[in-house]
Amino acid sequence: MGEKNRRIVCIEDEPEMIDLVRLILIPKGFEVIGAEGGVEGLQTIRREKPDAVLLDLMMPDLDGWEVYQEMKADPEIKNIPVIVVTARAQSIDKVLGLRIAKVDDYITKPFGPQDLLESLLNVLK
Repeated sequence: MGEKNRRIVCIEDEPEMIDLVRLILIPKGFEVIGAEGGVEGLQTIRREKPDAVLLDLMMPDLDGWEVYQEMKADPEIKNIPVIVVTARAQSIDKVLGLRIAKVDDYITKPFGPQDLLESLLNVLK
């Protein structure tokens, strides 16, 4: 009777990052749906209506900010929690912007399994 697996869409332009997220989350009972790049990511979110989204900010086709804004503008998906993944090197303005944009949480790369899990459990509460 346990709860169904929580579904996470991981939007990331590096396939090995999606694999890493799967390695961390699948053993913990999550289902991970990978999407390479922002355009595919948005389509995937609209189709899957996941429990949470892991969103990389730096992507070539449609960056994470644009994906985030598109999500928030769409009543069907605007309440899905978003965890933004930023590279450590990204400027503090980006991160401050995240605070202002009210993203649910963010983690910086490289992140450890514990960071990812804590962040997810935090937004899924």
